[in-house]
Amino acid sequence: MSIPLSKSRRVGSTLYLSGELGFDPNGKIPEGIEAQTENCIANIKATLAKEGLDLSHVVSATCYLTDPADFAAFNTVYAAAFPQPYPVRTTLAAALMIDAKVEITVIAEG
Repeated sequence: MSIPLSKSRRVGSTLYLSGELGFDPNGKIPEGIEAQTENCIANIKATLAKEGLDLSHVVSATCYLTDPADFAAFNTVYAAAFPQPYPVRTTLAAALMIDAKVEITVIAEG
């Protein structure tokens, strides 16, 4: 299915990334919030790297969880990945368009 969106868009020195899901390199979404969060962040890192940036350039993150009970486990993985000072963040419980537990979108500066 073709989805009408850009993976990222740069406006001046700001890079906007579309929401990232926890797909692994084989196009599969693994079981569990930890593995999906790790994959989301790895996919974000790969998109940032194409623009010469890394997670330290992320200033804002919006995170969507399908199950609020996953919040603590999600936070553990997120905190281990992002350097301090952490990006500003909003985390919401939401239904996602596919069978995934987490989606993360970020805005980076640099």
